[in-house]
Amino acid sequence: MNITIDVKEMEQQTKVKIAGEIDAYTAPKLRETVFPYTEKDQARIVIDLSEVSYMDSTGLGVFVGLFKSLNANGGTLQLIGLSERLRRLFDITGLADIMNINSEVEGGV
Repeated sequence: MNITIDVKEMEQQTKVKIAGEIDAYTAPKLRETVFPYTEKDQARIVIDLSEVSYMDSTGLGVFVGLFKSLNANGGTLQLIGLSERLRRLFDITGLADIMNINSEVEGGV
């Protein structure tokens, strides 16, 4: 159970590339790493999930928390590079209807 989180702050947005598994063991590290960026006014965060091999409900909970924090501060969250399996997870839970999800990777991280 391993996760790699690469954060790059740019002028207009913060790009986050995640590789590995997002589960009960790795979700706290993800939350701890990314959450501070959501607290800035009008923050724009793009998260690339193209190298995520597995995610459970704990991982979904992290994304819900990030989404709520960004909304509260006038920011935006975009998820890119979702595999078919991850996309299905967001579809089934209804999160795909409220979050900006793009299965295509745009511009790399």
